[in-house]
Amino acid sequence: MVEIDNHVVSIPKPVILLNIDSLMPQPLEIAMQTGRAPALKFLMEQGRYIANMVTSFPTMSVTIDSSLLTGTYADKHHIPGLNWFDTEQNQFVNYGTGFRETFRMGMKKSIHHMLYNLNNVHLSEKVSTIYEELARIGLSSASINSFVYRGNKLQQLKIPKFLRTFTYFEDGKWTMKVPSIFSLGLFSKLRPVGFTAQLAAGNYKYMARELRYLIHKQKLPAFTFCIFQDMDARIHFKGPMDIKGIIKIDRQIQKMLNMFDSWEEAVNSNIWMIIGDNGHSATGTKYRDYIIDLRKLLNNYRIVRIQRAVHKKDELAICVNQRMAYVYMLDHVNIGTIVEKLKHDKRIDIIAWKENDCIRVESAMKEGTLYFRPNGKYVDEFNQSWWIVGNHELLDLKWIENHIVYNDFPDALARLHGALYSHPGQFLVVNAKPGCEFKAQSTPFHLSGAAHGSLHKQESIVPLIIAGTNEQPITPRIIDLKEFIFRVIQEQLNE
Repeated sequence: MVEIDNHVVSIPKPVILLNIDSLMPQPLEIAMQTGRAPALKFLMEQGRYIANMVTSFPTMSVTIDSSLLTGTYADKHHIPGLNWFDTEQNQFVNYGTGFRETFRMGMKKSIHHMLYNLNNVHLSEKVSTIYEELARIGLSSASINSFVYRGNKLQQLKIPKFLRTFTYFEDGKWTMKVPSIFSLGLFSKLRPVGFTAQLAAGNYKYMARELRYLIHKQKLPAFTFCIFQDMDARIHFKGPMDIKGIIKIDRQIQKMLNMFDSWEEAVNSNIWMIIGDNGHSATGTKYRDYIIDLRKLLNNYRIVRIQRAVHKKDELAICVNQRMAYVYMLDHVNIGTIVEKLKHDKRIDIIAWKENDCIRVESAMKEGTLYFRPNGKYVDEFNQSWWIVGNHELLDLKWIENHIVYNDFPDALARLHGALYSHPGQFLVVNAKPGCEFKAQSTPFHLSGAAHGSLHKQESIVPLIIAGTNEQPITPRIIDLKEFIFRVIQEQLNE
């Protein structure tokens, strides 16, 4: 029961969605089968387990969280990735890809993009977050540790004094629209006493304490979204099969369940959902073999330097999102010539761009061309129809009569369409084959570890555990979670 705007609203079973960054089906299943994740195993056995949820594209956290919270791909919510180029403002937009790259682009700019522009400017006003929609029907919600959080309540946030020189905010203060309950590291916390060693967000223990505080105070709103981010950095260095992070987070979930009279009571009192946001692809060991330096491939062109303003003679801008990248044409550069240069590197498996009213796909690994656009005679497994001409093997599409089946690239047509229509400009989307990663100026890379960002199924398939309801999403896609959550809440209001 939560008091908001002087009247009390409640539902019998609040929804708690735990997003465990980089949680993947196979290591999760190993952790549960070997008894090292008892809380997650209990929730799975009490409900249902969906091992093949399709995430957004690029497979980067801000794009995925925007898709989850708005129920749309990037063509609707307009968050193209963690790193992209704004052709209208003629500037790079980086929400924090790595210290060297962020530092060269400008710490103030990157911090402002993350703390202000992401929710206030870049996230499209034409879509609504689940927080906004719940507020419209008088229900409260909570966001814990998520950088995508647009809600209906105005709240002033404050930067610690020692960080104010890195921001554009006057006196280190700014006002945002947030959910009714909001926690984000040092900027906004729920507990009167609590400290996180991480400035912009909290570690897994801190975030678990914030959520346990709501449970203890009986202040769980209708919907709570909580992100555990720690696993991503570990997997980048340890590889995709590391399960130590799962074990640590499971212990925190055990503590949450222990707050009830029994674990069964926790499920009877709440609807629990646990999901990963993206997978990882294991990366190779040798720089020369597995790192694709786009600057060297396109060294005949003048490429924008990230530490300075765009010059009128600049021809290309490159924005790397680990295993995918955007390549922007800034001048009268022939896009076909760029494509041919990229096709010289056989580690690039997808090159896609907008051409007239279609999307054109080629590859450095396979011959031929594929054209597609929405609305046609072919229907995919998510009941989306497409017009398609050309070599369907470029996206590993299979046919059963007029029915499309996806293989190596889940929901490839809609997700590629989403990325290519996510923001204005003439640009390419390039995708690296498994094991490889892109590099541009000061880009971080992850040899002998793991990376994500691409369209490939290794990064695109995540698990979902649901306990406390018999309902499930209409299709196994992260963009269908918003409708699913709203449905299970609405059904309780109608009872």
